[in-house]
Amino acid sequence: MCLGVPGRVIEVTTNELGVPSGKVDFAGVVKEVCFACTPEVRVGEYVIVHVGFAISQIDEEEAQQVFTYLEEIGELAELEGALPEG
Repeated sequence: MCLGVPGRVIEVTTNELGVPSGKVDFAGVVKEVCFACTPEVRVGEYVIVHVGFAISQIDEEEAQQVFTYLEEIGELAELEGALPEG
């Protein structure tokens, strides 16, 4: 199963090819993410990330609901191993 994980954008930059990228915090786990699909994203906003790409933006309330659900089912701890290294 493929899983898109919500995270809070903590840094937005542009890589050497001009592609927007940056860092996203996933409940304490920080990873490098490509923002090519969400170039308008700003620091402090939330995105859904799949295999290192931010595929959509979501609001903070929705992100927190997902984190609560993942914690309830015992999957939040699994995220560290499931997210690509950044």
